[in-house]
Amino acid sequence: MPIEVNGKTYETDEEGYLANLSDWSEEVASAMAEVDGTSLDENHWEVINFLREYYEEYQIAPAVRVLTKAIGKKLGPDKGNSKYLYELFPYGPAKQACKYAGLPKPTGCV
Repeated sequence: MPIEVNGKTYETDEEGYLANLSDWSEEVASAMAEVDGTSLDENHWEVINFLREYYEEYQIAPAVRVLTKAIGKKLGPDKGNSKYLYELFPYGPAKQACKYAGLPKPTGCV
């Protein structure tokens, strides 16, 4: 189901992930979050930007365990834990955050 942002339509798959990764922008991410009834704050953006950097380096979207560990290394133990990440992304930190980051669905996510 496509998503519309500023008069432009972006194709998504049946779960709302962008069909074309190069279509991503902060406006598109915010629109995706709005559809889910979420608004993104600086903590969300910190994780989203981390994921985009991770994907650029490794060409893979990390599963939640890898994500938690990697965020802990970079942002500290107060942010690198499941409780914190699930508070930000209640539908699953890896799955929901990757969607907003314009990345493919992480491997290992059902």
